[in-house]
Amino acid sequence: MTDKGKTTAPVSSVGADEEQSFADNNSITDNAEKSNDYFDEWQREMLRTMDPSYLRTVSMSELYDTVYRSKPPLIDGLLYPGTYLFVGAPKLGKSFFMAQLAYHISTGLPLWDYPVRKGAVLYLALEDDYRRLQERLFRMFGTDSAENLHFAISASQLGNGLDKQLQGFIAKYPDTRLIIIDTLQKVREVGGDKFSYANDYEIITRLKQATDSYGICLLLVRHTRKQQSDDKFDMISGTNGLLGAADGAWLLQKEKRTSNSATLDISGRDQQDQRLYLTRDMERLIWRLEKAETELWKEPPDPVIETVAAIVTAENPNWSGTPTELVGTLGLDIPPNVLTKRLNVNAGRLQNEYGVRYENDRTHGGRVIKLVLDGETA
Repeated sequence: MTDKGKTTAPVSSVGADEEQSFADNNSITDNAEKSNDYFDEWQREMLRTMDPSYLRTVSMSELYDTVYRSKPPLIDGLLYPGTYLFVGAPKLGKSFFMAQLAYHISTGLPLWDYPVRKGAVLYLALEDDYRRLQERLFRMFGTDSAENLHFAISASQLGNGLDKQLQGFIAKYPDTRLIIIDTLQKVREVGGDKFSYANDYEIITRLKQATDSYGICLLLVRHTRKQQSDDKFDMISGTNGLLGAADGAWLLQKEKRTSNSATLDISGRDQQDQRLYLTRDMERLIWRLEKAETELWKEPPDPVIETVAAIVTAENPNWSGTPTELVGTLGLDIPPNVLTKRLNVNAGRLQNEYGVRYENDRTHGGRVIKLVLDGETA
């Protein structure tokens, strides 16, 4: 499955604040005409794809006219939906870090000073047993358990059932945000050319299909090589195909194995590179943040976005109207089509920063914009 953007003409659903009568002939007619339009376009697209020379393209104008599904971060500034590698030397504390990460996301508690979005977590602790997990978690968190943090100590391999197991878990727990596989080597297929660039790239690509489709994060635990490198991420065990296909990587390192201090280097497609300095609490075995090497860049305020977000409040959580009506409500000197494109591009920002869901639908009578306060901010 692949993640497809939400088009500007989705089938509009009726919200809890709207009433719809089955005797409303105009609504039935409009919906029927929209359905016919969609079916005709689908047929045309299917015929085009049957032509071997056909290449589907999207124009810049079409990009601006489309509202793509927002993928808010799991941890602001640190972890985003996608497929990530978590890399470190053996016996360095990677599994304790994974448990800490899983606990904070499953409870919604901030990790250090970083806001967290709560969701279900699946942790495949494939190098542990349940007794060891129980002792580790009790030492780290005491009796403060998390109901939606789930563990498994065995799983199928890639190409032999793992995909269906992960899909089944997500179907059972639709609020899943994070899946951890500790370690990647435990689920790799037996046999074949394991260490070629093509094979490593193909493994990550297959895993990405599920994460991209469901908008979740998948963390794959991996060991480092023994030899050093000028580029720290070249120390990931395996070929460059792993990092090349992944959305990002976290690299945990110590200068001395006996030290309680470590650095965490983070690199990803949707975030700036950064380094965190950590120390390990030897009583609870959790990692604490000492400092961040660089301050995270923040997108400057956008007065237009702020004005739009202010329309919906706890007292009036819904707004619906045409782009022209929205311009009039805002009192802005801006063409309606320009405002619409600006909001299409910033739909994710409205959702992530202000908890406002933005929809732009094409109906029989023209475009309709909907703003809904749903509070999905960290």
